[in-house]
Amino acid sequence: MTLTAPTRPLAPSRRPPAARRAWQKVSPYAYIAPFFTLFAAFGLFPLVYTAFVSLYRVELQTPGDMEWRGLGNYTALLGDSFFWLSLRNTFTIGVLSTVPQLVMALGLAHLLNYKLRGRTFFRTAMLLPYATSVAAATLVFAQLFGRDFGLVNYVLGLVGIGPVDWQTGTTASQIAVSSIVVWRWTGYNALIYLAGMQSIPHELYEAAEMDGASRLRQFFHVTLPGLRPTILFTVVVSTIGATQLFGEPLLFEGSISGGISHQYQTLGLYLYEQGWGFFHLGRAAAIAWVMFLLILLVVGVNAVIARRRSRKEAGR
Repeated sequence: MTLTAPTRPLAPSRRPPAARRAWQKVSPYAYIAPFFTLFAAFGLFPLVYTAFVSLYRVELQTPGDMEWRGLGNYTALLGDSFFWLSLRNTFTIGVLSTVPQLVMALGLAHLLNYKLRGRTFFRTAMLLPYATSVAAATLVFAQLFGRDFGLVNYVLGLVGIGPVDWQTGTTASQIAVSSIVVWRWTGYNALIYLAGMQSIPHELYEAAEMDGASRLRQFFHVTLPGLRPTILFTVVVSTIGATQLFGEPLLFEGSISGGISHQYQTLGLYLYEQGWGFFHLGRAAAIAWVMFLLILLVVGVNAVIARRRSRKEAGR
C-alpha cells in the first residue's frame, strides 16, 4: 500500500490585480484632489480672470461690455495722484503698525518664556484681541479716539495736551488706524515667537549663564539668533497684511475714501472705491494686480536678504 502526500493547494498570487494596482497609483492624487479643485476654483481662476479684466474697460453696471485697453488701466494708475497717496499711506500705516507690533510681541514672548504664575491664562489672553471681530474692535477704537468725548483725548488732557482730531489729521488718523492693527495682532505674533523660543535648545542658555551672560545678553546673543527664521516669517506675513489692510480704515470712520482728504486711504480702500464706488472694475482689477506684484516684490527682497545673511553666517 502506497501513501501519497496530499497535494498542497497553490498559494494565491500575492500580486494585486490590475484594478488594485491602478488604485494604489491614483489614490494619493484622489486624496489631494479636493484641495487643488478648490484652489483652482477660488484661487487660481480669480487671479487669472482678474489679470484678464485688468486689460479691459469694464463697468460694474454693464460687466458684459468689455472694451480693450491693454495696459491703459495701469498707465492711468500711474497718473492718478490718489493712487500714489494711497500707496504712501499703505507704507506709512504698515510701518507704524508692523514695527511696534513685532517689537512688543517679541518682548511679551520673552516674558512668557520664563516660569510665571498663570502662564496659561496669559497665553490665552494674548489671543483674545485676535479672536475679536474686526468690526467690533474698530468701532470701539473709533469711540476711544473720538475728538470730543474720546478716552484717549481725556487722558491726554490730564497731562496738559489739547484734544487731537484723530479722524481728520493725517498723522493722527494713521496712528489711530495703526493702533487697531497693533492691538489685534501683537498677541498672535507673541505666541509665534514664544513657540520659536521654546524650540531653542536650553543648553545654549545654560552655557551662556555659565559664561556670566545676563538675561539681556542672553536675549541678544542666544534668543534673537535662534529666532531669526521666525522673525523673518512674521515680518513677511505682517507686510502682506499691511499691504492688504482694508477693514480697519474702512470702519474707522465709515468712509471708503479714507477720510476727508484721503489721509488714511490704503490700497485696499482705493481698490474698493474704484470698483464699487466708481464702478470701474477694470481699474480695480489693475489695482489688485499691482498689490499682488508689490507683495511678490517684498517677499522676494526679504528672501534675498535672508539668503545673503545665511551665506555670511555659513562662511564665518
